[in-house]
Amino acid sequence: MLTTLKDVLLAAQAGGYAVPAFDCVEDVMVRTVLETCEAHGCPAIVMGLVGPDLEGNGWYYVSGLVRAVAGRHRIPVVLHLDHATDLEDIRRAVDLGFTSVMIDGSRLDFKENVRLTRAAVELAQRQGVSVEAELGHVGGSDVENTQYAESVFTEAGEAERFIRETGADALAVSIGTAHGIYRQLPTLNLARLREIRAATAAPLVLHGGSGTPADQLQAAVRDGITKLNIYADNRLAMARGLVASAGRQGRPDPLPRDLLGPVREHLAGAVVEKIRLLFAENRV
Repeated sequence: MLTTLKDVLLAAQAGGYAVPAFDCVEDVMVRTVLETCEAHGCPAIVMGLVGPDLEGNGWYYVSGLVRAVAGRHRIPVVLHLDHATDLEDIRRAVDLGFTSVMIDGSRLDFKENVRLTRAAVELAQRQGVSVEAELGHVGGSDVENTQYAESVFTEAGEAERFIRETGADALAVSIGTAHGIYRQLPTLNLARLREIRAATAAPLVLHGGSGTPADQLQAAVRDGITKLNIYADNRLAMARGLVASAGRQGRPDPLPRDLLGPVREHLAGAVVEKIRLLFAENRV
C-alpha cells in the first residue's frame, strides 16, 4: 500500500529502527526490493534518483510501476524522489504521484537552502507529499562516477532552526558518510549525530550508506537515524549476479527467468542484509 515517508519514519523513530531506502531502475530492482521487503516484514522505500536513472521516460516507468503494484503488497510502500535540486522536479514528482520528495539544497548557503526547501515544502505538502531536506553536505562520487565532492558536516546548532523555518518532514544529515564507493572507510561522527538529535525532533536520514561499517551504522540508528539510503551496494550485488548468470547458462537463448535469476538473488541478499542491519525486520 502506498504511504508517505513521514508516516514510515515516525513509526521507525518510535520503534528504534531505521528503514533502508533503495534507488531503483525499472522492474528487476523494483520487484526484488518490494518482494524482499514484504517477505521480511519491512516497509519499502523505493527511490528514483534525479539524473540518469529518471531521464527520459524513466520518470514514468518508475513512478507508474511502483504505483501500479504497491497495492499488491501488505507492507507500506513509499515512492520517493531522491536528490531533486530544483522546484520543477519537485512539481513533476508530485504530479506523477510520488508520495515523498527530497529537495537537496545542501550545496547552497543556509539562507538559500531554507528558501529552496520552504518552497518545496509549500508545493509538496499541500498535496499530501512528504519532504526530506539536507543540511550540511554529503559528498563522494556522483552516480556517473565522474565527479567527487567533499562532505561538509551538519551543524547541530542550525538543525532546529532549519526545520522550524522550512517545515520539512525529515532531515538528511552529514556526519561522515559519502555517496558511491568509499576511497577509504569512514568514521562516523556519532557525537555530532547525538547533538543534532538533541536539537530537533525531526526524523533523521543518512545518505551514502553503502559500504559504511555495520557497527557504525547500527550505532547511528541507536543515536537517531531512521532512514538509510542505499544504491552502490545494490549495484555491486547485481554485478555479482551478472557474473554468476554468465557462468550458468547452458543454452544460447536462456529464458529471462534464468538469465535474470542470479541478479535477483544477489540483489535480494543485499536488501535482506540491510533490513537486518537496521533492525527493520518484522516491523509490519
